Parts: sequence; C-alpha cells; structure tokens
Amino acid sequence: MPELTVAAGLARGLIELAVSKGASLGELARQSGIDPAYLQDQDNRIPFVNYVALMRAGKELCNDPALALHYGETNDMSEISIVGLVANAAETMMDVLVQLNRYGRLVVEFDGPKNRFQLSRRNTGLWIVDSRENPNDFPELTESTLARMVCGPRRFGVAQVANEVHFTHAAPSYRAEYDRIFRAPVVFESDVNAVVMDEKWLAHRIANQPRYVFGILSEHANALLESLENSKSARGRVESLLMPILHTGDASMEKIAAKMGLSRQTLFRRLKAEGTSFEKVLDELRCRLALGYLGGKKVSVNETAYLVGFSDPATFSRAFKRWTGTSPRDARGKG
Repeated sequence: MPELTVAAGLARGLIELAVSKGASLGELARQSGIDPAYLQDQDNRIPFVNYVALMRAGKELCNDPALALHYGETNDMSEISIVGLVANAAETMMDVLVQLNRYGRLVVEFDGPKNRFQLSRRNTGLWIVDSRENPNDFPELTESTLARMVCGPRRFGVAQVANEVHFTHAAPSYRAEYDRIFRAPVVFESDVNAVVMDEKWLAHRIANQPRYVFGILSEHANALLESLENSKSARGRVESLLMPILHTGDASMEKIAAKMGLSRQTLFRRLKAEGTSFEKVLDELRCRLALGYLGGKKVSVNETAYLVGFSDPATFSRAFKRWTGTSPRDARGKG
C-alpha cells in the first residue's frame, strides 16, 4: 500500500508554531527525521509518519499537550497550502467544503473514502463528519482539523459556526482548551468526529479573491493533485522516501526497499518496468533539488552539497557539472 504523505507546508507551519513556543528547531528535526531545508517548498511531500513524530516531539518540547488544537486555532491554511488559497477564493462556505474534499489530499493524505468530509442532516443540525479511518491512532490530526474548521470561518466574518463539536477519543487532561477554542458544547467518545452547525452558514459568502483567481489557483491545484497521484508509482514512492533522508548520505537502495517492504530485487524489477533504475532516480532527484537550492540563493554551494547527500563538495561539483554542464557556483550566481 502506498505510503501516506503530508504537504511540507503543513509541517513547516507546525515547526514555526512549536519554535515560537520554545521548542528547539534542531531537536524537532532530529526527533521527527525532517530536514527543515526541505520544507522551503511547501508543495514538497513528507511521510505521514514523520509528521506524526513532529507533532509529538513538538508537544513534548513545548510542554504543550494541546499543541494540535493551538495549531488549528491559529494557523491560516492559505499560508501553508494552495488549498487554503483556493478556499479563500471560493464563493461560499459550501464551496469551501467542496474544495476541501476535492483537494484535501494535497494537505494530508488519509485512509478512508475519497471525500473525507461527509454531510449528514440530523435533528440537531448539519453534521460535517471527518470520515478518515482509525482517527484515534492520531487524534492530534482530528484536533487540528476541527479547530481549523471552526476557527477558520472567523476570518471570514463568521463569529461562530459550531453548535456542537464531537470527538471519538476520550476527554484529555486539557479539556478546558476545547471549551475555550470551540465556544460550543464538546462531546467526547462520540461515534464520529464532527462539527455540528446551522445549515444557513453554508450559503455564507466568502469570495475574498476575484473569480478568475479561483480558476488560476484551481488549475495549479489540479496539477499538484495529478503529480501526487503519479507519485504513487514505484519511482514516486522512492523519491518521497529519499527526500527526507537525502542529507544523511545514507540513501541506499537497500534502505529504501526495506522502507517500502520490498526486497532489493523486487524494487529493481518495479523500477525497470517503469523504464528507470534506483541510481537514475537518485541522480535526477539530486540534480533537481540542487538546482532549486542554488537558484533560491538561500544556501551556499557547500550546504547544497550536504543537503543532496554529498559529504565532499568537490564530488558534488563534479556531479553538478555532469548534470548541467556548469559549476554550482556559476549556477548560484545566475539564479
């Protein structure tokens, strides 16, 4: 089964919050296995398991057990993902929900039906149900998702959308934070994770951007979604597993095959069937990332060499010239 991933922007936003609360950036990186430099492009992908490790490291290092709630409460999705920008340009809150189902996997992939958020009309109101599977394995994602769902509309001029909020997990020690953030009755050990709201809010107008902006953003989101779907190929999975560990210099075929639950020979055959090889995927990934780092002019040539897995800058320079026909210093100067 393909490994689930999250957008680099989601991890970057969480790191920024945790650091603002006193966590060490280096320790967050060490405990989560995430290279902060890789998060510069918010559309990059990191394994879901690394995001889980980041969240739990952040809670410990900040001494904030409600970190996930606080992330959902304070974070503006438009700052970390194209999905937030699309939502801001949607016509109504109903349109926002449609776009969240359409593009939500760009933020975080999940086990469950294609549409993560299901509408259910009951006597108490309209239930927006988060239908991902096994939510209590990582309740922090439920916390941040529902907090963002309730607090986000406050930026659109809606003071309060929630009549009730339901969680399938048990009440934690920081129960008071739920009451402060949601400003509505909170039910724990419910049969679903859901926000209950008055249906009138679905027609509330947003449209913070002109309609043509919505079209441009949707086109870009569609391209990212297609790329994400293509990444489920053997090549795409190898790349997604290589990127977080590339800087360690230990990006061997054996290690990646083990992470995929395959033998080295099986991975070799799958890549060969796609017309490529492990060595070629690694080489092309290093080239692409090096060009991005040097073009951004935010890291030196030596730092770039390290980030793409070369312990010796001279070896990196020779490889870069083989890739591009020019030296990394010249490429950085032209970027």
